[in-house]
Amino acid sequence: MSADPITIVIFVAVIALTLAITWWAGRRNRSAASHYVAGGQITGWQNGLAIVGDLLSASTFLGVAGLLALQGVYGFYLVAGGLVAFLLVLLLVAEPLRNLGRFTIADVLSSRFRSRGVRAVMAVNTLVVTIFYMIAQLVGAGVLIGLLIGIPYWVAVIVVGVLMAVYITVGGMLATTWIQIVKAVMLLGAMALLVVLTLARFGFDLGLMFRTVAETSATDLFARASGVMPGLELVSVAVAQVLGTAALPHILIRFFTVPDAKVARRSMSVALWILGLAFLAMPFIGYGAAALVGQVQIAQANSAGNLAAPQLAELLGGPVLFAVISAVAFATILAVVAGLVIAGSGAVAHDLYSSLFRRGQAGDAEQVKAGRIAAVAIAAVSIVLALGAQNTNIALLALMAVVVAASANVPVLVLLLFWPRFTTRSAITGISAGLVSSVVLVLVGPGVMGEAALFPLSYPTLVSVPIGFLGCWLGTVTSRPAPEKEASYEEMHVKAMTGRDTVDA
Repeated sequence: MSADPITIVIFVAVIALTLAITWWAGRRNRSAASHYVAGGQITGWQNGLAIVGDLLSASTFLGVAGLLALQGVYGFYLVAGGLVAFLLVLLLVAEPLRNLGRFTIADVLSSRFRSRGVRAVMAVNTLVVTIFYMIAQLVGAGVLIGLLIGIPYWVAVIVVGVLMAVYITVGGMLATTWIQIVKAVMLLGAMALLVVLTLARFGFDLGLMFRTVAETSATDLFARASGVMPGLELVSVAVAQVLGTAALPHILIRFFTVPDAKVARRSMSVALWILGLAFLAMPFIGYGAAALVGQVQIAQANSAGNLAAPQLAELLGGPVLFAVISAVAFATILAVVAGLVIAGSGAVAHDLYSSLFRRGQAGDAEQVKAGRIAAVAIAAVSIVLALGAQNTNIALLALMAVVVAASANVPVLVLLLFWPRFTTRSAITGISAGLVSSVVLVLVGPGVMGEAALFPLSYPTLVSVPIGFLGCWLGTVTSRPAPEKEASYEEMHVKAMTGRDTVDA
């Protein structure tokens, strides 16, 4: 593969399209509500497609295809985990979050706890998750774009970082949403085309395709994990993908962009159907690449297999299809980082600045200005960190984000909604315990320390998620409810279920 004029032209066209969307959205981005949550006017199908755009990141499209091509069925657990995660969100938290929240996850907790500490610790946690995930995306962008069109790593990182700052400062959540929708449509179309062309090579005979994979692959791509530790690792990966994906901040804030809880539920239904079809396509792309391109060629282009899908596209459709798939991968990165920036800037500007520093006294224009400054600052910090992390394993950075989200966010949100004894101290200790334990266990695990690891699992969710719940419980048994600083559980529960502010007498 090499840089081709067609590839460069299509890349430029993608950038031009996203900037046009940003300019259009910028004319409507005037209030805090429009900046942070698109004024709450996104429809169910629009939000569903945007959620798909958020979840189907470059690591999902390129990474899972590569895992399937090189490691086999193991990679499919990552796909299945994301789909189960969204089912849990649909059944448990979509409507309550929409009814309780306004701009950020901290707003959901503040619907019951009038504590600056709760808002601060959740804002910090959101920033940690967002920054880790964003660095992973930027590092991936630098490596991927450098390989695809031949520009230096640092140029690619700066270009993507600047673009994401422009999207948020000018267009806010409305621009982010429509960029994600366009990207989702492009990606789904590209995946469908790859599947059809791949199956056509085998006469649409699924049995022939899988037999070819089994006969030509150097490794058994249909083997399952065996042994205690590999089995525990696989379970821990599945738990991380299910709970962590369901609790990522840039996914959860999408429920604040719709008019009401009914539309939030409808958007999740749309997302589930589309994601189900997309995830069914992944084995055909991954195994098709293994059978047609070959594992040796895939590994030579990128040891992690991240270029398996573009290599398959080049084989099936020549330079034009390769350019299209490469541009789709680029659009995927742009859409995901835009969602991450809006989540992170909301935590800084709305939770830390407007709510804590200004104690809720900031006007609408001041909040929008704070959000734009925060977006530029987060983009700048992420660019600097990504430039210094060129040789860092991006899977490790993404792993950190998913594990922290599962360990710190899930226990607090679940117990807030379903445990009457939950208190202010419970929220603070639960978030802190989940955050600290997940980061520490990842740092002393095999992903960082290799064979010298002090903890045996790369994904420590089997331990860190229970620690998060334990922190919540310890906070409860060592504290008492404070009616002057906490709304009653009944009042919060009624609002979560109905959207109404008070309990009828």
